[in-house]
Amino acid sequence: MSREAVRAIVEGADDMKSEPPRPLMRELPPPDPFPLDALGSVLAPAADAINDRVQAPIAICGQSVLAAATLAGQAHAHVELPTGHAKPLSNYFVSQAVSGERKNAVDTEAVWPVRKREAALRKDSAGERLEYENAKIAWDKAREAAIKNGKGDRARIKQSLDALGPAPLPPLEPMLTCGEPTYEGLCKLLAIGQPSVGIFSAEGGQFIGGHGMSDDAKLRTAAGLSLLWDGEAIRRVRSLDGVTVLPGRRVTIHMMAQPDVAAILFRDRLLANQGLMSRLLVTAPEPTSGTRMWREPSPDSAVAIKLCGTRLLTILERPLPLVQGTRNELAPRTLPLSASARRLWTAFHDHVEARVGAGGELEPVRGLANKLPEHAARIAAVLALVGDIDASEVDSAVMEAGIRLAEHYVTEAMRLFGAGSVRAELHEAQQLLAWLQNWREPNVSLPDIYQGGPNSIRDAARARRAVTILQEHGWLVALPAGAEVAGTFRREVWKIVRGNA
Repeated sequence: MSREAVRAIVEGADDMKSEPPRPLMRELPPPDPFPLDALGSVLAPAADAINDRVQAPIAICGQSVLAAATLAGQAHAHVELPTGHAKPLSNYFVSQAVSGERKNAVDTEAVWPVRKREAALRKDSAGERLEYENAKIAWDKAREAAIKNGKGDRARIKQSLDALGPAPLPPLEPMLTCGEPTYEGLCKLLAIGQPSVGIFSAEGGQFIGGHGMSDDAKLRTAAGLSLLWDGEAIRRVRSLDGVTVLPGRRVTIHMMAQPDVAAILFRDRLLANQGLMSRLLVTAPEPTSGTRMWREPSPDSAVAIKLCGTRLLTILERPLPLVQGTRNELAPRTLPLSASARRLWTAFHDHVEARVGAGGELEPVRGLANKLPEHAARIAAVLALVGDIDASEVDSAVMEAGIRLAEHYVTEAMRLFGAGSVRAELHEAQQLLAWLQNWREPNVSLPDIYQGGPNSIRDAARARRAVTILQEHGWLVALPAGAEVAGTFRREVWKIVRGNA
């Protein structure tokens, strides 16, 4: 076919009358406002102050201080539900925000007491490690001498070894947070380190896309994290490591992730069916980029952040409640609900229960909704400990606050459910559409897409699937005779419909 004929076909395609292209996915409704005042008189001013200093979304600031408070308090208490069950205070938070929303800066402001406590633990550990190494050498030599001096007499050797006692133990690892552990690595840390830790990351993609969430490890990681959330002991049997049983451990999570990364979690059916999704408390505020004109932070903001951090540091420095005779097995006390808090909780329980059945408004997020009253009680107990680390019960004020926060999380889950349940093919097509809007040529070929397009579409089959979806929605128009693209004639070519993708 001549170049003139090809040009005529292309120009004819320009003149084709058709309907405007249709969006691939429904636009999300606006996010639910984060109930900042529900965080109380210590955490709320700190979150507001971080927002003043960093100008990040207030929901992420609130989520960050609540996560730091949960990490500080989870070692010290259970909350007793009206069912009679004692539940850990651990929570798994996810904050969704696009790149540039200053997640790292928020994390720095919110978790400084954790970092300061870690620094103190490292300093103590350095001295303890030298003492341990010397003691271990001395013990090893004494053991050798006991065996040698026994001259083959088993009873005498045993008597000497019994008198020597057990080998000295190394100091606990001074780590309170990690960003991208595998489940096996987390278990090892809980075996040789602090019994209360956090998985905290301002770049949640490192964990979500890391080894612990790879296809062959994802189910194992999700199941393990779910059991830890439930407060169950870690029980592992491995040929190399032997038998490991670790009761009395606590883990809190706060992952900040970009929408595409968070969507990997939200649309994963395996994670939803396993139950991890029902344990995630998600907030996804609107971006603040483009609105953050310079303003001088208030001097009061530094005071509020310091006051909150000092309170959390005091809790972190408090001796841990341990099972007698152990170094790192927690024995938290139990916080019951006051009579008035119990009435609030049971009313909330029934309110949720009436809406999770078939056709109910909470049916799409039934897994989370079924745990929502427990989430509310856990959050309320954390707020109680922030107010008074020696609190003996969860009162109605913090119970009401816990319920308000739980309602925020289920509202956000309902809003995000549709986006999370969209099939992966549509997400890939949406990524391709965004890439095409910046493609320098009016037309595009299949090799252009899978050789230079989005990272998720790097083979011909995926490229063709995404192209088909964009054709169906009117964003691409096939040119049956082929056309020239970037100086090369291609047989499979599509004209790009420009517009608001």
